[in-house]
Amino acid sequence: MRKRNYNITAAQLLTLLGFVFFMYGFQFLSKEIKEESLIAIPEGFPNMEFPEGNEFSPERWKLGKKLFNDPILSIDRSISCGSCHHPYLAFSDSVDLSPGVFKRAGVRNAPSLANIGYHPYFLREGSVPTIEMQVLVPIQEHNEFNNNIVNIAKELDKDTTYVAMSLAAYNRRPDPYVISRALANYERTFISGNSRYDEHKFQGKKKALTESEKNGMKLFFSERLQCGTCHGGFNFTNYAIENNGLLKEYTDPGRYRLTLDSIDYAKFKVPSLRNISLTAPYMHNGSIQTLEEVIELYNKGGINHTYQNKLIKPLQLSNIEKDELIKFLNTLTDYTFVNNKIWQ
Repeated sequence: MRKRNYNITAAQLLTLLGFVFFMYGFQFLSKEIKEESLIAIPEGFPNMEFPEGNEFSPERWKLGKKLFNDPILSIDRSISCGSCHHPYLAFSDSVDLSPGVFKRAGVRNAPSLANIGYHPYFLREGSVPTIEMQVLVPIQEHNEFNNNIVNIAKELDKDTTYVAMSLAAYNRRPDPYVISRALANYERTFISGNSRYDEHKFQGKKKALTESEKNGMKLFFSERLQCGTCHGGFNFTNYAIENNGLLKEYTDPGRYRLTLDSIDYAKFKVPSLRNISLTAPYMHNGSIQTLEEVIELYNKGGINHTYQNKLIKPLQLSNIEKDELIKFLNTLTDYTFVNNKIWQ
């Protein structure tokens, strides 16, 4: 009888051992993630939709988390997604413009990624239809990662851990499909809906808010102020593309960059106000540092830009009303979400 040759290379052995170890350990990881209820939907929220072919799984979540925090995505390996989107800040940043590779100056303020899976389109001008596609933008942007996803995939394919995780998550080795899907899968679990406002509104805890905070809430949703027209719904945004009267002259053309239609000049997507107390500085360019300054901008009715939303007009707020509005906005902070150890 002929003897069979079972010799394998060292690289093949490492890949095999890595895969076995990964799968063995994942028995415990899967249980842990399920217990954390990563895709549990808060009261008052619609279901989170994961696209066909990228349904949620613990394996995909784990891979997405690793990629999100790995500087291998950037050309000089200096920054990751997590460098500009910090969990304790509701996945936003604390600076006006986050620096990119080689310390290049950023061009837009890093928005919060909380509840990003509910958005109908992405980027400040709403030019990208899915998270999977949005992932490509910071990777290739000159002032962000300045990289190529094909080259990133080649590097990941040399890593036995990434190979094992990719096979477990998508039954394929690391490639652009795996990278974009895993990151999107992870980001869709950034679900935030457990603030004191939610306790009051959806959980029946009427004492969750003070009288001043309730007064601020009434003001916010009143016909007089109409804040809820743009910042309404469970996620405190209608996702519209608007000019809010921030500046007289804009260096960033906003949605015009996409449509080349003058009516879209300097218009940006209405942001969610959830966790707003943690996401300063504000606006597309990070030019406003405090909520007090934001209130003042709207109180004076903006700067009357040509394309400014017509709902933005002087509010004639008293000092007490300004204070109550800010107190209400502070109740939108979800400390359970931002302090969740699962993101670490």
